[in-house]
Amino acid sequence: MGPVELLHMSVFSQSFSPCGRFLAAGNNYGEIALFSLAAALSPDATAANQKPVLTFTAHEGPVFSLLSTDSVLLSAGNGEVSAWNWTELIKKNVKPLWTKRPNYKSSLEIPEINSMAINPRDDSLAIGAGDNNVHILDLEHGAFKATLQGHTDYVHCVCIREREAELLSGSEDGAVRMWDCRTGQSVHCIEVHKYESCARPQHGKWISCLTTDSDWMLCGGGPSLSLWHLRSLSPTSVFPLSGCQRRAAFHQDMILAVGDGAFVSHCLLGGEVKGQIPCTPPSLNTLQLNTKSSEHRVLTVGGGSSKIDVFTNLSYRAFSLSF
Repeated sequence: MGPVELLHMSVFSQSFSPCGRFLAAGNNYGEIALFSLAAALSPDATAANQKPVLTFTAHEGPVFSLLSTDSVLLSAGNGEVSAWNWTELIKKNVKPLWTKRPNYKSSLEIPEINSMAINPRDDSLAIGAGDNNVHILDLEHGAFKATLQGHTDYVHCVCIREREAELLSGSEDGAVRMWDCRTGQSVHCIEVHKYESCARPQHGKWISCLTTDSDWMLCGGGPSLSLWHLRSLSPTSVFPLSGCQRRAAFHQDMILAVGDGAFVSHCLLGGEVKGQIPCTPPSLNTLQLNTKSSEHRVLTVGGGSSKIDVFTNLSYRAFSLSF
């Protein structure tokens, strides 16, 4: 890859291996890079250890979403989902186990897949797509078993509320929909931009980030990032962050958020912004916490750059991995 391609690279997605020793990252060129965290974090690491141990082209279009199961890396790009065996990837054997494409209505345009989430209850994969639908793939049998229809524009993000057997989806149409996983019916629809405390008409109404923690939901995008209580379906905190947030995560008694701007925002549940930690990319698309390995417990963030920042301590960037 030449200097011009590197200059225009964006990292859209990340996922840690089941053992927590490797990080996979997907970019706008359809490539997935595999980094060895064990090597990059070792005391005698060199610059070479911050480069990928493997880079391969997985899809024709950008890799907007990556997700790991106990044994497989799932990647989404160009309207399809592919599965790669982690053990084989670590051995540098690049061959997908399978590639599936949802049943789109039109064969002319290929809707992108923006987000994926695994429902552990029934071993299914929820896929948020550019055809305004959420497609449900049965991972055990390899067949699509349901299409959740209700959004009127792109679905940007999906997440599972496991205890309640609910799936949440956020869309360009400004709505967060809550679906009953058993029936496939939409049980609630929250139009975040209609709440005065969250609305930011200058940024639009689209929902670009969504995550849950039992009875709580974080969502944002055009509207301000906000914390919602799902039993009362009301916002309890609104975070005064400028720009659009693209990813957010609950971490201990804090919220981590990234989006427009070269920083990770640390927010308190009450709504205060505790700090903003500088990053290398000018804007950020992806944030991932490695909870799978106590030895390699890091936060990694990527965005409008070929570099992925690694935080061993949440209050400062330790070093950067680079494509």
